[in-house]
Amino acid sequence: MLLCIDCGNTNTVFSIWDGTQFLATFRTSTEHQRTADQYYVWFSTLRDHHKLDVVIDEVIVSSTVPRVVFNLRVFTDRYFNCRPWVVGKPDCLLPQPPRVDAGTQVGPDRLVNTAGAFDRHGGDLIVVDFGTATTFDVVSADGAYIGGVIAPGVNLSLEALHQAAAALPHVDVTKPQAVIGTNTVACMQSGVFWGYVGLVRGICDRIKAERDRPMTIIGTGGLAPLFSSGDVLFDRIEDDLTMHGLTVIHKHNKENGT
Repeated sequence: MLLCIDCGNTNTVFSIWDGTQFLATFRTSTEHQRTADQYYVWFSTLRDHHKLDVVIDEVIVSSTVPRVVFNLRVFTDRYFNCRPWVVGKPDCLLPQPPRVDAGTQVGPDRLVNTAGAFDRHGGDLIVVDFGTATTFDVVSADGAYIGGVIAPGVNLSLEALHQAAAALPHVDVTKPQAVIGTNTVACMQSGVFWGYVGLVRGICDRIKAERDRPMTIIGTGGLAPLFSSGDVLFDRIEDDLTMHGLTVIHKHNKENGT
């Protein structure tokens, strides 16, 4: 049984893969000081709660927070007696290596999204991921990551707005009833919602013009469905793209004998 771990800047997600489907997915906040033992107590408690009688014997990790990788390695070695594949490390092969400037380190989450999106949709893709940052990953016809765009995340923008202007409150991200707000909260919600709709559409249009070919736009991340409701931004929405990408990379490494 395979355990897929996706560690982002805000949340860490564990999913159990039986070879055909995910049996369960657990989510916790990302804390770099969390020990291997703490990971196991949290994970085993949820596993037992869901009555999952499974034996984990393989683990693959994607982490945008380097400091957590050591404890995740200890966690897998101590409790599952295996060495994890870590996306971005030399011993973890990719279906297609990225084609970027020499010396550039591509975020593991972007490599995983590329692998997952290409496996499901083929090449010539733009993957828009609404996370702590809003990222745009460009996938070539042969499935390689060839670059992209990084913009501030939606919640990060709202937090910055609140901190920089003390009179502005915290607001939820939602689709406003009208573009023109008639109170402070409505004005902020409209600015964020329609601002990001315009950002996504504008950047994708420029990428397609620069590539000079038809491209499929994939939306992922928790806010993708919300922003798609404001306009036709995406050709497809994938809620499990990162986890699927981890299974694709795991399979590739198994088949290539690593």
